[in-house]
Amino acid sequence: MPASTIKLHVSHTYRVPPAVVYDAWLNPEIARRFLFATDDGHVIRADIDPHVGGRFFVVDRRPTGDAFHQGVFLELKRPQRMVFSFSVEEHDHNCDRVEIDIEPLGGGSRLTLTHEMCAEWAEHEEKTRQGWAHVVEGLGRELEQQQFKATG
Repeated sequence: MPASTIKLHVSHTYRVPPAVVYDAWLNPEIARRFLFATDDGHVIRADIDPHVGGRFFVVDRRPTGDAFHQGVFLELKRPQRMVFSFSVEEHDHNCDRVEIDIEPLGGGSRLTLTHEMCAEWAEHEEKTRQGWAHVVEGLGRELEQQQFKATG
């Protein structure tokens, strides 16, 4: 990556093992309920081809219009790591790289997401961080609901 990048980090802990977190991220039916989903939008498409070189494409229908998120998987090491390129169609700069590391933590796990973005988008750094925080928190809610259904 060029030196003119910004790295932002987001972490979240879950009460499920790393493999459950990892698999949920790559499952289109689960991912459509948390991945790039906003509170006032609705994910209308979640295509995920989970292999190195495979692509993902997620469309969130929002009141302001459809938001497109896409990328290519660069590294997949179940259950501890995935790396992908990331872009949104309207800003197709292809400079962004996202790394997700999942480590065991007691009976659960901790996910740490690192987003490396072009420095030219510095004014969007906090909004991007908040967006990823919303994603990892949404994943937590989804995993809790699944766990409740399994035990309930």
